[in-house]
Amino acid sequence: MRTVDPAKHRARRRHIVDVAAELFAAKGFERTTTAEICRTAGMSAGNLFHYFPNKRAIFHAVFEDEEHDGATKAERLAAALAADDPWTALLDTVDLLAAPALEPLTPALVVEAMVQACRDPELAALLSRDDEEERAAIATLLRKTAAAGRTDPSLDPDDTAAWVLALIAALHTSAATDPSFSPAAQLPMLRLMLRRFLRPGAGADPER
Repeated sequence: MRTVDPAKHRARRRHIVDVAAELFAAKGFERTTTAEICRTAGMSAGNLFHYFPNKRAIFHAVFEDEEHDGATKAERLAAALAADDPWTALLDTVDLLAAPALEPLTPALVVEAMVQACRDPELAALLSRDDEEERAAIATLLRKTAAAGRTDPSLDPDDTAAWVLALIAALHTSAATDPSFSPAAQLPMLRLMLRRFLRPGAGADPER
């Protein structure tokens, strides 16, 4: 019986996912065929199905939490929650979640995922879990920064976290739909908006 090298297996899966991601971003999920993925990845269909049961499984894998710079996103969120300075950790978390929008393929993939999630409950659940982890981390950091006097305590942490994520999502959708939009150029503006909105007193009701 042949022994499978786990490192080689992971690398081969990663190669397939990377190749497929480029096709999905350029053509969309529906118009990308398994044959195209096989041809671009340089393997037979039988070999491909050794790693993934079908095209949809490959698409799901594009959005799974992979290790980057030695740590997964979940691990980096956990590190932010454990940081001594919650304000710096909050801004670093915004940068972490916004960073994929700066990558050439990601905005188009995010938009395609939104479309496919409407017809794929499993993908919708995967994305929902991911969103909830991000929202919970930001809300926790907002509670910590408010307790430290760094952000406005009148802001509801859960609602505010949802708006922070909505602004980050706008980087992706704008980049995918507007060729002139530069997420890298707009990220400093996002940080500035959050600084001004979150600062103590900024969230007070002007009619009171």
